[in-house]
Amino acid sequence: MPYLEASVRHRQFVAAARTALARDGVGRTSLRAVAAEAGVPLGTLQYVFPSKELLLRAVIEEVIEETAEALRAAADLDGGLEQALRRGVAGFWARLVEGRSGLQVMQYELTHHSVRTAGMESLARWQYERYTAVVADWCQQAAQRAEETCAVPFAQLARLMVASLDGLIMQYVCDPHPARSRQDLEAITEMLVSLAGVRRDPGTVTG
Repeated sequence: MPYLEASVRHRQFVAAARTALARDGVGRTSLRAVAAEAGVPLGTLQYVFPSKELLLRAVIEEVIEETAEALRAAADLDGGLEQALRRGVAGFWARLVEGRSGLQVMQYELTHHSVRTAGMESLARWQYERYTAVVADWCQQAAQRAEETCAVPFAQLARLMVASLDGLIMQYVCDPHPARSRQDLEAITEMLVSLAGVRRDPGTVTG
């Protein structure tokens, strides 16, 4: 077997896990199944990921990074928080939701599996902590670059953004209706913008 650097193996195994999870579901995906999908002995996989929990955590981390990248790609943060919210929500939906129901189902299954499996409850909490932290940091950067204030804490804005999108995603997965979803997405965006109550930072000194 050719030698591969640990970082390459890591990506290879996460990709194999995502394929197996999407095909078989979380409950039926074992380390042995992922090793078979990757075409390596079980021991090779376990050297990088000694437990299923660690492998699932790596899968979640990769999906979260995809979410962060979708937000970064959708909006120029120098344009301020309102613009970031409007473009970011739309960009996230277009890139990671519409036409990608399998990815969203996998994420929900990961959450439910973690909540219902003894000893793995912390994984679900960590998953949502990471989602909201990524969104909160992204919102804060947009406001700071434009020298703006937000009417609510960024962490709260992020939690409500994640919660709103979660609900709309579940509806879309159960009953795909792109036109209706886009209308509802626009309504959610308006609510978030209104909640943020973006204002120019009064402490900003202009020349």
